Amino acid sequence: MIFDWNRCCAVAEVRELSGDSAVTLPGPGLWAGILSSGRCQAEGTGGYDAAGASGDLLLCGGAVTLSPIEDCHLLAVRLTGLAADAFAANLDRPRFADGALCPGAAELLARLCDAHPADTAEQSQRAYALLCELSHADEAIRRLSPLVAEAVAAIRDNYIGLYGVEELSRQLGVSKCHLVRTFSAEMGVSPGKYLTATRIEAAKLLLLEREYSLDMIAALCGFSSANYLCRVFRRETGQSPAAWRDSNAPGPSVRLPNRSNEIYL
Repeated sequence: MIFDWNRCCAVAEVRELSGDSAVTLPGPGLWAGILSSGRCQAEGTGGYDAAGASGDLLLCGGAVTLSPIEDCHLLAVRLTGLAADAFAANLDRPRFADGALCPGAAELLARLCDAHPADTAEQSQRAYALLCELSHADEAIRRLSPLVAEAVAAIRDNYIGLYGVEELSRQLGVSKCHLVRTFSAEMGVSPGKYLTATRIEAAKLLLLEREYSLDMIAALCGFSSANYLCRVFRRETGQSPAAWRDSNAPGPSVRLPNRSNEIYL
């Protein structure tokens, strides 16, 4: 064998935290997870801890204990191998990072967890792709102002029923112009584009479930119709939803968390 992907990065374990019971994730390796709903606290060796909320990414080198602050759902994988060990070595404590910095991480995590325990070169390549995506999750990269942080949270929590930026600005008690200017300056995209991207990522995860029709996906992701979903999806990805599903679905269905208060990135 010329190159062994498993030595570089491999999925060693998949764990899920759901509800209000604490769970300990053992080491060694790198734990990477997505907190899709609720809030929880992560405690690592040495007494270091961090708190995360819906939409945050968990990163921890070695064992970590997760204690829900409220009912929550977290899906996590333990990665091993040379690349994963190098990543974990730079984590002196558990941390939750802004999931907006790594928009593809949730999808990669879902696909890795769904395919486990298949130990293939393809899975290891996906695990390495996840590491590359998580390299943007430095919590020091972006510190959001209270207004933008509130806007991001509102979009994540209400993307299904949110009509647009005007409604969002009214909810936040600011003018549309001020919200667009401030949000764009801090996030690099307008709130309207961020809302669309959030809906597209939600649609991608639902497309991995063969049982969902386009009409149902459109309704669950805040699009007015299946036709509108198709137009926006093609504009944003260059593919129709059906073509994207055929080229990305890994086989068996991806298990999705409860839709109550959840977030897709």
